[in-house]
Amino acid sequence: MQINSYRDLKVWQAEMNLVFEVYRITQKFPKHEVYGLSSQVQRAAVSIPSNIAEGHTRESTKEYLQSLSIALGSLAELETQLMLAQRLLYIEAEDLELALSKTDSISRMLRGLQKSLKAKL
Repeated sequence: MQINSYRDLKVWQAEMNLVFEVYRITQKFPKHEVYGLSSQVQRAAVSIPSNIAEGHTRESTKEYLQSLSIALGSLAELETQLMLAQRLLYIEAEDLELALSKTDSISRMLRGLQKSLKAKL
């Protein structure tokens, strides 16, 4: 399969699905967290596919790798925030487990993409 756009990337598609899931989960957060943890979780989730898209459109492989590194950092941030939300009893254990299984899969895809790009350098 030829990749013509970042929208063709499986990792971008998977992350877009995770963003949808994160928004579903954060709707259940207490109202006092709208501008706190809920907002932070959403921003971290949105940052991941945004950085994948930005990196894919960059002029150089080195810049693409930097964007993927930022996406991985945001992914770790998202996982941490979701685990905190579960400790605060904002998330059911099952929702956390589902989200973390998706973040694990996305992490593997991002690392695989990084490895492929590094081989081109």
